[in-house]
Amino acid sequence: MQYHLNRSKITFTKVIQITLFIFFITVPTFAKTKSIHQEKFVRIGGVEQWVTIHGADSTKPIILFLHGGPGSVMSAYDNTIYGAWEKDFVLVSWDQRGAGRTFGKNVPEQHDEEYWINNPLTVDQMAADGIELSEYLIKQLRQPKITLIGTSWGSVLGATMALKKPDLFYAYIGHSQVTNGTETLVHAYHTVYKLAQKANDNESINKLTILGVPPYDDAKNTGQLFRVIKKYERENSVPAPNTWWKLAPAYDNETDARNREDGDDYSFINYVGHKKLGIKAMSATVDFMKNGLSFQLPVYIIQGEADILTPQELTKPYFDKLKAPHKEYFLVSGAAHGHNQSIIDVQYKVAKACLACVQKKK
Repeated sequence: MQYHLNRSKITFTKVIQITLFIFFITVPTFAKTKSIHQEKFVRIGGVEQWVTIHGADSTKPIILFLHGGPGSVMSAYDNTIYGAWEKDFVLVSWDQRGAGRTFGKNVPEQHDEEYWINNPLTVDQMAADGIELSEYLIKQLRQPKITLIGTSWGSVLGATMALKKPDLFYAYIGHSQVTNGTETLVHAYHTVYKLAQKANDNESINKLTILGVPPYDDAKNTGQLFRVIKKYERENSVPAPNTWWKLAPAYDNETDARNREDGDDYSFINYVGHKKLGIKAMSATVDFMKNGLSFQLPVYIIQGEADILTPQELTKPYFDKLKAPHKEYFLVSGAAHGHNQSIIDVQYKVAKACLACVQKKK
């Protein structure tokens, strides 16, 4: 009898040990499976496009970032800017058609201006890509909708996507919102000309005088205007830390650098146009004051106070006219056209507010 009791005790003890062992190795594994870290090519719009998905919890709301440029990819950089958001959201970065790794994957090894001429970019096609990607994300991550954050050119893409397929998105957050592609450049030209006169900046005055008022037939002229704009924006805003633009190790190589540079040139010339090559400007087709005033989802506009390229003089009247179930406008002091910490803070605040609304509806 004692023997059997001892056997029973030993057996019971082993069962407890095995159970605890299974529990402690299973719980962490379960926690890990909830996180998501994917970086791969996804077939979108008939071509392979580079998409990265990162989040501590794959069930959290999805944010799709739409980079500016066009061509200025965000996926190549370390997660210094938005990495802390991964605890609250699933973050998706996308190298758009003609940019970064997507450009490198699809362009012939030997390409020249003929490739640019025969493969034009259009707002409609790139918005269709974005919509298809959104549908892919919703299906793969089993979520009903996503949130869009678009910056500069990305705001053209984001607003177009939100207008075309509002049922896919919880909200649209536009930063450095483009309202009219041509008017934006004309307004920026006159602004920097006045600033250059006030500063007795003869070098910039001469350059601007030679360029004349946009639009231009040559993409190089638009690039020169952009350099003057950036000069004055830097003088009147708080810059982003240099650490933000540190390349992630996987992207710090000659091939990726070439793809980013070539894709940036290709995308830029398609955006601003180049008459000699017969490339029409995508920017000339952008006029949200005319055909982008009625949204069927919440809209948030984040505006840098020192933004010259997409200034509050254009974005605020647009915001005032647009109709949406809910809308808010944020004027951020110390910020220009690009990102800095103040912009990121406001973006996070708005994204968290959207998250609260999503959770409230569940």
